[in-house]
Amino acid sequence: MPDELADQTPQQPADSAYHRTLPIGERVSGEPLVDDPLSSFEEVRLRPLAPMLVPEAPRIGTVDRAECGHCRPSAHTIWTDGTWQVRSGFTRSGLPFIGGIAPVDHVLLDSAPVELLAGLGPLMQRISAAVKSVPGVARCHFSRWGDGSEHFHLWALARPAGMMQGRGPMLAFWDDVLPDVPDDLAAEHRRIVAENLARGGGEALAT
Repeated sequence: MPDELADQTPQQPADSAYHRTLPIGERVSGEPLVDDPLSSFEEVRLRPLAPMLVPEAPRIGTVDRAECGHCRPSAHTIWTDGTWQVRSGFTRSGLPFIGGIAPVDHVLLDSAPVELLAGLGPLMQRISAAVKSVPGVARCHFSRWGDGSEHFHLWALARPAGMMQGRGPMLAFWDDVLPDVPDDLAAEHRRIVAENLARGGGEALAT
């Protein structure tokens, strides 16, 4: 949170019936994460549960729209149709493909036009097919957290074929620890995804 906002709005512990049930400051057991059939962890030690303070710091783009990376042109845009864009290659990856999906215009999920959101389902279908066209990919996972930028965006993650440890939310953890995909191979995967998307419309920018 910018200093001037912090000065005007001091943070206080969040208070609700739910918050009052939480063991703030205590270390909760990580065993449920180990015992889950989809878990890839043999052991987990969580940090103590930190105080939950409000108001929360504003997300990127809330105070200054110029800070929104989704709104600026990017060399990492691999496909666009003028309404939606897919970006990839902006950070290292241990998975065959990771792409960010966002509208070209700055919109929030809570207030995005229905007409825009109506196109998201067909686009996700196309992206799933495009990602699965990459050799060695079995599934395309989609995720949305929404805590970084207020500009509506979600992620597409490629699960390698046969990687049963990567089912469900575990895939994002594996991306952090698997060896980096070689640059030339990652570029080839981006080209495959972009060209497959462009077959259904829009322009492939990764060639």
